[in-house]
Formats: sequence, structure tokens, C-alpha cells
Amino acid sequence: MGSLDQFESAFNAAAKEMFRPQPVAIGRVLIVHDLPEPLQDDFLYLAKGFLSTLEQGGKVEWELFGGSERFAVKSVLDAVESYRPDLIVTYRQLHCDAVDWQFGLGAHVDVLTQATTTPVLILPNPDRENLPNHMLKNTDRVMAVTDHLAGDHRLVSYASEFTEPGGTLYLAHVEDAAVFDRYIRAITKIPDLDTDTARAQIKARLLKDPNDYVESCRAGLAVQARGIRVDGRVKLGCRLSDYRELIDENEIDLLVMYTK
Repeated sequence: MGSLDQFESAFNAAAKEMFRPQPVAIGRVLIVHDLPEPLQDDFLYLAKGFLSTLEQGGKVEWELFGGSERFAVKSVLDAVESYRPDLIVTYRQLHCDAVDWQFGLGAHVDVLTQATTTPVLILPNPDRENLPNHMLKNTDRVMAVTDHLAGDHRLVSYASEFTEPGGTLYLAHVEDAAVFDRYIRAITKIPDLDTDTARAQIKARLLKDPNDYVESCRAGLAVQARGIRVDGRVKLGCRLSDYRELIDENEIDLLVMYTK
């Protein structure tokens, strides 16, 4: 490697993505439901209690849309366009039989998460039983998950906004082990490259950037003086199974992620 290439590599390695907090304002919340009128206030009370930390930043307006009579997906989109909420709160399988709950999210939620730019918070269906004891009590254990954590200021900012003061924000980043192994297998076929060195250095580099970003988030959120503890979970593995394990292991109250 020439001296210029060495300098460029050293320069790039020293460059770090620093956390830059993004403005998050949640003043209007739209709750989409399929409940009969006698149960609507109870669900509103449940949602407000679970998201009580939002009220600490100022007054929040809550609006209910829906009912026990079936409504079209388009009517939900019209309600979003009319009310222009900062957050949509709903749950899986609106107007579906319980037998369908194990499959998908339901047409209404699918469209909301794909056809709008408004964040959607999905709660367990009100009729679901056997929820973990910690569920829907508060948001003192929030996890943000992504496969490109370093530089994802917006995701981290939203996740921190939902974390109660004094709570823990978990920043999870899982590098796909299958993809990593595929590249290492390719390297083994190149005689000029030492496989063991490449494996160790590439893995270290892939994990160092998100770990450095977690440290930057920890420092940046400390300035906000809300007492939020930042816990980084960065590893090489299988994303779906590892994220599920992290959620169960840490009894996560709220998961923040991208849907598109």
C-alpha cells in the first residue's frame, strides 16, 4: 500500500459520526381503533398512561378515530390527512377475528406504515391475553434497532423522546453474520489477502463505528439532563433472532424501528 493510501485509510478510520439531536415535536396523537363506545375511554386512558412521558414536554391533543362498525382503509388515511397528527397509535388486526392475530398486522396497519410519513405506534390488541407483566405500564426501557446505527440521528432522537426520564435507551445494531461470512469466503479465494487478518480487521471495523456512535449518543443525550441511560448492544449475528432475544432479555417496553 502506498503512503497516500495509508494516510487516507488512517484519516477515514479516525473520522467519527457524532450524534446530532433532531427536533421531535409530538403535540397531536391520533388513536385508530375498532372498539365499541363503552371501551373507547378505557383504551384512551391506557394509551395516555403508557405514553405519559410525552405530556412532560407540553400539552398533547388526543383524537379518537374508529369504532365497532367496520371502516375502510381509505377512511383512516382521510382521517390522518384531516387531523395531521404527529403520531398515530393503533394495534394489530383491526376488525379481524382472533384466529387471524398470529398472521401479519392487518390491512389497516400495513397501509398506515407504508402510505404515510407519520410515525405509527403499534400496541397489543386490547383483546390479547397473557401479556408480560411489564407491558403497557410505562416506557422506561426503550430500544432502537437498525442495521446502520452510526449517523441515524432521527431514529435515536425519536427513541429518546419516548424514553421516560431516568429510563434506559438501548441502541441495538446487529451486523448480518451471513453477509459477513460470504465476503470472508470470497477473501479466502484471493491469494494476496491474508484471510485471518481480513476477518479480524473487517469485523473490528464493522463493530467499531456503531460502538463509537453509541458513545456519542450517550454524551449527547446527557446534555439534555433527562437522566436517560444509554446502553449499546452491537454485535455480529442474525438480526431477527438476535433482536428478539435482546427484546425478551431486557424486557423492552417499546421498540423503535423503520418500517420502510
